Amino acid sequence: MLNAVLAFKDYNVIKGIWGSPWVGLKNFRLLFENPAFKDLVKNTLLISFYLLAAGFPIPILLALMLNEVRNARFKRFVQLVTFAPYFISTVVMVSIIMLFLAPRLGFVNTFLNHMGHDSVNFLGEAGMFRSIYVWSDIWQTAGYSAVIYLAALAAVDPTLYEAARVDGASRLQKIRHVDLPGILPTISVILILNVGNVMAIGFEKIYLLQNPLNTSTSETIATYIYKIGLLNANYSFATAVGLFNSVINLVLLVVVNSLAKRFSNSSIW
Repeated sequence: MLNAVLAFKDYNVIKGIWGSPWVGLKNFRLLFENPAFKDLVKNTLLISFYLLAAGFPIPILLALMLNEVRNARFKRFVQLVTFAPYFISTVVMVSIIMLFLAPRLGFVNTFLNHMGHDSVNFLGEAGMFRSIYVWSDIWQTAGYSAVIYLAALAAVDPTLYEAARVDGASRLQKIRHVDLPGILPTISVILILNVGNVMAIGFEKIYLLQNPLNTSTSETIATYIYKIGLLNANYSFATAVGLFNSVINLVLLVVVNSLAKRFSNSSIW
């Protein structure tokens, strides 16, 4: 953490972090005055909030549906099928996406051709990048995330279900009045943590899916730090960008945690 002082210095390899000259907020001014700054923040936030809005409710719905399944064998099968993609590495996942969406021999375009439509260069369309990233991420992580909610559902008091049956509650009413209130604290905590990582959108997958045709929507703060900090060896500037990113995440985390504590009495501190 102390080495974050690099963001306020002009790093010199020979002099080291602490021996390099102090430049104050110069690196931050360079960041804010950079013409690409607004686009970087915009792309990062759009992808993050798209992922949060689409990806946060799906594991909850999956867990609620699995909780209603009474056939144990079918339930285990569905859990296995939805959980397995989580163990696919990022590189393999990106390779699968590229093969499926390939303009000539990709499965999706082959299907479109059979339906009488022209092939689409999905990864070459800047407007499609966010959807490709988000929905492939949901497919990969939804089953893993649902396990947390299944564990929370397992902790719900069984007497509440018995009381709901006695009162003649339907399945949807039971989910609404027993299941959801039972897992609400878990939902609140995970939502807080997810919002606290809004600016820390994953680097590897975006970088691997990135190409010159979709850079306008795929260039995020994380990929920019890599290109400027490592490829161009501008470590001080990259540290300043990373520190800015972390401060924004911290502010979001504190704000959302305070709101959750006020309205739902559930928070991470």
